[in-house]
Amino acid sequence: MPQDTMQHATQPESTVGLDIGDRYSQLCVLDVAGDVSETGRVATTPPALTRRFGPMPRARVVCESCTHSPWIDRLLTALGHEVIVSNARRVQLIAQNNTKTDAVDAELLARLGRADPRLLQPVHHRGAEAQADLAAIRSRDALVRARTLLVNHVRGSVKAMGGRLPACSTASFARHAAPALPPALVPSLTPVLTEVTSLTTQIRGDDRHIEQLVDTRYPEARALMQLAGVGALTALCFVLVLEDPDRFPTSRAVGSYVGLRPKKQASSTSDPECHITKAGDVLLRRLLVGSAQYILGPFGPDTDLRHWGLGLAARGRKNAKKRAVVAVARKLAVLLHHLWRTQEPYIPLRQIAA
Repeated sequence: MPQDTMQHATQPESTVGLDIGDRYSQLCVLDVAGDVSETGRVATTPPALTRRFGPMPRARVVCESCTHSPWIDRLLTALGHEVIVSNARRVQLIAQNNTKTDAVDAELLARLGRADPRLLQPVHHRGAEAQADLAAIRSRDALVRARTLLVNHVRGSVKAMGGRLPACSTASFARHAAPALPPALVPSLTPVLTEVTSLTTQIRGDDRHIEQLVDTRYPEARALMQLAGVGALTALCFVLVLEDPDRFPTSRAVGSYVGLRPKKQASSTSDPECHITKAGDVLLRRLLVGSAQYILGPFGPDTDLRHWGLGLAARGRKNAKKRAVVAVARKLAVLLHHLWRTQEPYIPLRQIAA
């Protein structure tokens, strides 16, 4: 059989590029020969997409990762289509195109998906249940950041008046700050302290909900909590973001997935040392870095990971401690994936014991 015939035989009946918009999405349909057979626009709603793609024979649908892509991926897959969600960072042809329109973007997606889907580094979307549980963690994070903003506002306002509030934990801030407010600031800052108290109550409720999720739906996260500095929040976020430990060929690949691997800009004889990629989930990366800071901090327990990180920090200069924290966070991600996949007990001083 000729090569062109073999290639066409392995291709779906058609390839659809879908440029997703908030209200409407542009589509471009390529036939087996690669010619544009149809263009159009469809509302970005489940009923409209079901009416448009339901009667269509099985096709390869290519779109970019965005806010709507998770549910669109699940919907079109349920309708029998092959869905490829492209990593938006990989499609520079779209971002840097001088003639960028929705129609042009849809055709580019279709042609890239028709040529070789691996060029797009397809994104794996988690299931609906995992996405809903992860939304609870992100909501808690938003509440914590809002509370921090209000606390900093109160402290800054008091300092500007020549006062100073007592040092205390964020959870008890409203109780300790209220008696120490300058009289002139009581009318304006009392409502802020009331809101801080309300946020603290909601955050505590979210913490209890996260503990319940670990106990009932995700008991495998308990294996990750064997490490000091890794609580229910970090363990559950790790499990929900990765979702399936078998997605990764090795545990070392998780460090790259969460964006803790240094960039590579090697060319000829030049191979400069670069910053980390910061790809992947921002919240998970922040939680891993926070756990690494605890491991290397004054209250961190005696473990192989702590010894290794402190050794890195001692060998460097000015930024050695920061680099050691990032390196420990990357090694922590690899270790958490290994514990998740094997469910084996964690030995803090394995090397010394050996």
